[in-house]
Amino acid sequence: MKAFILAGGFATRLWPLTEKRAKPLLPLAGKPILTHIVDKIPEGIPITISTNAVFKKGFEEWKNGLDRTGIEILIEDSNHDDQKLGALGAVAKWITDTKIDEDILLLTGDNYIGFDLSEFLKTYQSNPLLAAHDIRNLDRAKAFGTVILDERARLLDGQTTRNAQRATFTVSAFEEKPLDPKSTLVSTGCSILPNTTLPILVEYSKEHPDNVGGIFEEILRRNKRISEPAPARRSCNEGGNKHVAVECFTFTEPWFDIGSFEAYLEATKALVGNQVIKEEGADIQESQTEGSVVLGSRSKVSNSTLKNVVLFEDCIVEDCEITNCILDHHCELKGVDLEGKMIRENTRLMQD
Repeated sequence: MKAFILAGGFATRLWPLTEKRAKPLLPLAGKPILTHIVDKIPEGIPITISTNAVFKKGFEEWKNGLDRTGIEILIEDSNHDDQKLGALGAVAKWITDTKIDEDILLLTGDNYIGFDLSEFLKTYQSNPLLAAHDIRNLDRAKAFGTVILDERARLLDGQTTRNAQRATFTVSAFEEKPLDPKSTLVSTGCSILPNTTLPILVEYSKEHPDNVGGIFEEILRRNKRISEPAPARRSCNEGGNKHVAVECFTFTEPWFDIGSFEAYLEATKALVGNQVIKEEGADIQESQTEGSVVLGSRSKVSNSTLKNVVLFEDCIVEDCEITNCILDHHCELKGVDLEGKMIRENTRLMQD
């Protein structure tokens, strides 16, 4: 098996934080989002990370700082969003160019997954497998793609029960941001594609280069064709008639799709909790903190009040009240109050 991590987006909804830094390299609870993901992948699985030319240097510096081998940074020749191959297109190009014939662990570089990835891998047998987070709220599920399951479940020991905490279910359908969700299970950026399905992925990507989740819907569509009476099947060129079920690993551990300022703060609050994280060389003096506070390397805070605040590297905050804010590196704030802001790198705000 090989792992492929999609990290090539430009993340405009998180600007200015992602103006010069890729979203997967944003710090989350003391380390980059991408590091959280890579740390969960077993050592024996080679990892390819796909990104764009704009962020090449940042990813290479990140890789050089890791104590791990077997990681390749694959640079897509694109400098703007409209030049990109598309997420699925990037996977297909990698498969074709490097003649991949192994199973693929496919991950998105901006999704935090709280479950044990080794446990996910153990449930994989031979069918496509995706991870779905139980959001436990039908109203919240409206904002996501949902997964509808078959009534039956398969356990590792072969027993069958719907109430098992760790079971693999068969997927019967998907819904994209449904107005009336039938399920609280939402798709996440974590899946396994067996090598037998890679030709389908390559073919599907030609018409749908940016629809990663669509590959599972395509597999279900082909299964329905196979299940039709023989005359109907003969009229369709589906590239074979083997039925391939799509299976689903469900989990309730934390999961965050970090696509917005609000999601970034939500993930930070959930992972940091009511405490202060100080990275190397950071210091806080004569200040009050509330909620989740993260101080990046060498950042200094004095005579201030911070509530749910993330400071990147080398920030200076003096005599300020800051709530629900994220400051990029080398920011300097003195005598100002801020709430609900993302502050661009090298910003200086001084109260006269």
